Amino acid sequence: MDKQFTLPYEGGLIEKNLPAGILHNYEKIWTDIYPEARPASLAVADMIVAGIKACEGRLFRLGLTTGATPTLLYEELLRRYQAGQVSFRNVEVVSIDEYYPSSSDELQSRNHRLHEALLDQVDILPENIHIPDGTVPQAEVSDYCAAFDKLARGLDLLVIGIGEEGQVGFNEAGSNEKTRTRTVRLSYGSRKRQSRNFGHDLAATPQSAITMGIATMLSACRIVLMAWGEDKAQAVKAIVEGEMTPACPASLLQRHDHIHFYVDATAGSLLTRVVAPWLVGPCDWTQKLIRKAVVWLCETAGMPILKLTERDYLENSLGELLELYGPYDQINIRVFNDLQHTITGWPGGKPNADDSTRPVPAAPFPKTVLIFSPHPDDDVISMGGTFIRLVSQGHNVHVAYETSGDVAVHDDVVLQHFDAACQLGLADRFAEIQALVAQKVPGEPEPRELLDLKAAIRRSEARAAVRSFGLDDNTNAHFLNLPFYESGGIKKKPRTQADVDIIKDLMRRLRPHMIFMAGDLADPHGTHRVCTEAALEAVEQLRAEGNDWLAETHIWLYRGAWMEWELGRVDMAVPLSPDEVVMKRHAIFRHLSQKDIVPFPGEDPREFWQRAEERTQNTARQYDRLGMAEYQAIEVFLKLC
Repeated sequence: MDKQFTLPYEGGLIEKNLPAGILHNYEKIWTDIYPEARPASLAVADMIVAGIKACEGRLFRLGLTTGATPTLLYEELLRRYQAGQVSFRNVEVVSIDEYYPSSSDELQSRNHRLHEALLDQVDILPENIHIPDGTVPQAEVSDYCAAFDKLARGLDLLVIGIGEEGQVGFNEAGSNEKTRTRTVRLSYGSRKRQSRNFGHDLAATPQSAITMGIATMLSACRIVLMAWGEDKAQAVKAIVEGEMTPACPASLLQRHDHIHFYVDATAGSLLTRVVAPWLVGPCDWTQKLIRKAVVWLCETAGMPILKLTERDYLENSLGELLELYGPYDQINIRVFNDLQHTITGWPGGKPNADDSTRPVPAAPFPKTVLIFSPHPDDDVISMGGTFIRLVSQGHNVHVAYETSGDVAVHDDVVLQHFDAACQLGLADRFAEIQALVAQKVPGEPEPRELLDLKAAIRRSEARAAVRSFGLDDNTNAHFLNLPFYESGGIKKKPRTQADVDIIKDLMRRLRPHMIFMAGDLADPHGTHRVCTEAALEAVEQLRAEGNDWLAETHIWLYRGAWMEWELGRVDMAVPLSPDEVVMKRHAIFRHLSQKDIVPFPGEDPREFWQRAEERTQNTARQYDRLGMAEYQAIEVFLKLC
């Protein structure tokens, strides 16, 4: 169950035999881009193991970090240790940070997490483990940090992840290149992010930390940076290609002579060699890459497709495209028609119509459509307009809510529901539920009875949402409650065959012609990604089992509330009328527990309906700027198969 989801190859830079100096021309920190996090983690593990073996006769001094980023790395190091491929007896580990105050027996502490993930399971000597002590009295902490800093200098290898805003350790924006190990005051934004380790209880999240400084990091003989997922893409670009600035602390590591960055495809998706590979070297010009280049050129030149000139192509490093597929005006027309043909008002196919240039075939009609929704509101947030259109056009539409979404319901919402029941004379359990809420311990799994109540609230909201536009919530709404999600806390269980079997059972019963699922890749361990990987694994197993009906099944990927597909890779664009935008908004409003007081809103202060509307309206404006018809809003999809 460790297979990871990646997007289809759509062309790009031809890296084979390309000199390294050309490949990394735009990079101030040379970066290796891997398809996904696991092979990148294996490469870092290779480096660590080689370093350990090369240091026989002396300690190999290794700096490590905690968090989600090194999870796969530690799993691989542990696997190699258990296989007898490496020993840690000649390794000295120095951890880069710790909450302050924090004791090593607290589950959220860096000390505890590093021991749990790796150190307690290998043969490293206790005296060779150095993790900042979060229990040092405040009057002594400055002297302690100075002593720790001397210990931490000159590491053989420092392996660290980076934060969404370019943090390394707890070096936040404003940290300069002369900083040493010290205590720091955590910003509100950092505490908000760190609060996920404390049950999203900001009051229980430490306000300070001890962190290795930038100068201390720069003293290491070799530095490895790691980043996985789309939410790190902006930071990766700033660190790798931007200027050195304290506003992005990790960018200050550009000064190091022996530093390397390992990223997965999504974290590296904004680097120049990915965004505009024609600026770097020769390209594999697939149809999607040609479209991507022309859309990029329109944005760069500030004009629609059919107004681009030969000079625009030549002045923006697209001469190779002209030589292979020109003249320029023919490229313009082909790409214009290609994009025009992605637009359809019939997302399930138009019956009795010529479908030769439409994204979805006309037959069969009506189609059985299965929409997978990771949480009980992703369906209407991400593709609500298309969902409404499919129902109104007579298709047999089913929605499968893959997880309960229970942990995303605020305690106050539960209390409000029981207060309403009490006021209606149905039941008086308010004090009982209040006591249940009071039993919660920050960072620990919530009581199962409380989670069951929260799951029921989310089910009722999802049913109300689909009822609002005519779907039968009794027969066509399915609540799968995948087991991986039901840990009672933020950290989920591993995906297993049990999750896949639940999905397979539903698909066997429905035999859908169209499947929609989330295409979000922001977090390698996030719920959206795990749900999609489980669904794709189910499809793969059903095919291997000889389910021939899948030959006529097509999979479409939508995006979540934060991101949208680039127009260069879109396969279907569904325009929404002003009325459909309002219907979608009202369906989102039915998810009352997620309105106004969402526990996990991220850094974006807008509500989900605002994000969804602004995203789809911006997509419509992008099509308009390229010279297409002007629409109120557009939802877009990528065809996986």
